Amino acid sequence: MTTALSRLLADARRNHATLDTLSPEHTPADAAAAYAIQHEILDACGARIAGWKIGAKSDSGPIQGAPLPDLDLHADGARLPRGVFAPQGLELEIAFRFGRSFEPSTTPYSEDEVRAGIGSIGATIEIVSSRYAAWPSVDKLAQLADLQNHGALIVGEFTPYREDFPFVAPSLRFSFDGHDVVQSTPANPAGDPRRLLTWLVNHATSRGIVVTPAMVVTTGSYTGMFFPKNAGTASGRIEGLAPVSLTLY
Repeated sequence: MTTALSRLLADARRNHATLDTLSPEHTPADAAAAYAIQHEILDACGARIAGWKIGAKSDSGPIQGAPLPDLDLHADGARLPRGVFAPQGLELEIAFRFGRSFEPSTTPYSEDEVRAGIGSIGATIEIVSSRYAAWPSVDKLAQLADLQNHGALIVGEFTPYREDFPFVAPSLRFSFDGHDVVQSTPANPAGDPRRLLTWLVNHATSRGIVVTPAMVVTTGSYTGMFFPKNAGTASGRIEGLAPVSLTLY
């Protein structure tokens, strides 16, 4: 099944285009409709789920997320053309991989069970992008349907999970061509990003999707969003994790 909006968004992704307008009848009616459209987009693009992006606006606020197409995940040091991302906002994030699979279940997984399943952590750079020309002045559910404004994810090397890692306030540096681009004290608006993981596992498995150890789960920006005005290299380093970099040309 596909909807008009999922077809439009899938075509825009394939063609690196933006939609000039969004008619009211194309706007998702609710979050359930927006989440359904996300998976229709992946199906239309022939992509598999290689990861997830999840986040929240506050440390107790509601959580939302999106599956990440395998076509959009890149290794550390990736070189990507600027022209395919409009806009292009860069964020430095912490991502997780699980050490076990979570199979679809008739009962929700507990927070203790999900936490115990964390296997490794790593730094990522997300390119935030949109298929809507009017972004960010676009209906929030329409943005959620558009894989929550996902453009690409550059994934650094992962390291074994540490329970004592300073997830709330890590020491970090994020630069573009050697210039610091962090405008405020580094912090994830969701607080400790591990609180997002139980939601993700139950969100996916309730839809019949297995959450596997291969999937990268990135959990929101510690640095705000930086919009580069020219080609160059973004470099992120979170103390205790391997560095990650991206070159835009």
